[in-house]
Amino acid sequence: MVRERLLKILLVLVGLLFSAAIYPAIGGLSHPASSDTGDTMMMAIYFALGIFLLIAVRNPSEHGSLIAFAAWSSFAHAAIMSVLGLEMQSDRAGFLAGAAVLVVIGAALIVLAPRKQSEQRIAAPAA
Repeated sequence: MVRERLLKILLVLVGLLFSAAIYPAIGGLSHPASSDTGDTMMMAIYFALGIFLLIAVRNPSEHGSLIAFAAWSSFAHAAIMSVLGLEMQSDRAGFLAGAAVLVVIGAALIVLAPRKQSEQRIAAPAA
């Protein structure tokens, strides 16, 4: 019960954080010459993921694959950001800090992810 409540809180926080990516995406669209188009496209994907994480708050156990995707894609993004941070000294701190945040998000989602149905049936007392 506590685990599910913590997961729901995490889904709301991460969902709102990712949904906020709409602002840089709109900024990139309104000034395409001065923005990185790759970042603009990635922000659109994070916005969509954030909306779906907010939808998953109602019943996280029905959205296990989405939660797993959010976790593992955060790890993948963190890995790329870490490599870029090591290669680009001028942006090192920003890349590594962003990567650390994504690792924390991914780890928290995995730790709190809903159990599989078979595990839930085994844990439930027999009637």
